[in-house]
Amino acid sequence: MSEILVLYYSETGALAEMARHVARGVERVPGMQARLRTVPAVSTSTEASEPPIPAEGPPYAGEADLHACSGLALGSPTHFGNMAAALKHFWDRSSSVWFGGQLAGKPAGVFTSAASPHGGQEATLLSMMIPLLHHGMLIVGLPYTETGLMETDGGGTPYGPSHQSSARGTRPLSEHECRLCAALGERIAAIAARLDG
Repeated sequence: MSEILVLYYSETGALAEMARHVARGVERVPGMQARLRTVPAVSTSTEASEPPIPAEGPPYAGEADLHACSGLALGSPTHFGNMAAALKHFWDRSSSVWFGGQLAGKPAGVFTSAASPHGGQEATLLSMMIPLLHHGMLIVGLPYTETGLMETDGGGTPYGPSHQSSARGTRPLSEHECRLCAALGERIAAIAARLDG
């Protein structure tokens, strides 16, 4: 089985739920499976802020996960139109993977969540693509053949799935948002299967 790495950072649980829907989409493609991974929070102090193994949820990602994947779905909350520091830190430490070209030519897509309809989702999705492009990955978006893009009253863009979580982070994912997440996972996995082919 080939694996699609579903790598995310979640603060309120919305991104974790989105990642699970992306993973379900990946696993709709025969011969493909999802590998869910997260990253630890970062701290402004020089002291370690997280244990080496998370108390719950998927394990932390490492270089081996990047080496092993046939494709990647990357998810982050929106922080002022940019990805969260924890994910940025992960990519900042990926130079050896970049030098080796292990991700070059593999498909990748992005997804995000923000508190408000105009919280910077599209800017975040676009900025998340930058390290992936530097790694030589092939960016996969959502085409308008995904009818949910035209029907959603929540999140969703051609750059990738998005979610509006509300100021308190309590708004659940809508049916369209869930479907768009699964569609991204399925699209990345289908392209990876063709490239592996």
